Amino acid sequence: MINVNDFKTGVTIKVDGNIFTVLEFQHVKPGKGPAFVRTKLKNLRTGATIDYTFNAGIKVETAMIVKMPMQFLYAEGNKFNFMNMNDYSQLEVDKSNLEDEVKYLKENLDVDMIFYEGEIIGVLLPDKIEMEIIHTEPAVKGNTANNAMKNATLETGYEIKVPLFIDNNEKILISTKDGKYVSRA
Repeated sequence: MINVNDFKTGVTIKVDGNIFTVLEFQHVKPGKGPAFVRTKLKNLRTGATIDYTFNAGIKVETAMIVKMPMQFLYAEGNKFNFMNMNDYSQLEVDKSNLEDEVKYLKENLDVDMIFYEGEIIGVLLPDKIEMEIIHTEPAVKGNTANNAMKNATLETGYEIKVPLFIDNNEKILISTKDGKYVSRA
């Protein structure tokens, strides 16, 4: 159990049967009435963000999550296979547990898998991932508008916008936070 007055960013808690991580918190002491703690929580199962207010001084249950280093091996239909980097055992994960992470998964990518009481909550990807462009249109000579972008298809099938000077078979860095081009690799 943790007192809501002791909240810190990143703490995982269990509220109403759901698992949340604390994104923001603010202690409020109004002139009249009791103090309270206003929080912004992210549901680890659904990814939804909610605002929640706790009375000051109450205790909530902490959720003990475990991060395990894994390596993505391959995808087979809607099943994604990962290898535990500690004991080399393999784990098959359904596509529904991965959501947006699927578009960044390529063979031999090291990730952290998040577990809560044996249940897979999600996958933590690196901040930036190196990907190869398998198809993009050639740049048109004379098209030199500021920040001109063109479509490109990555090795995972995901499509993004890249600058005009990027060609086929080039390796680029992609941000996993917003899915945008960062730089050449």
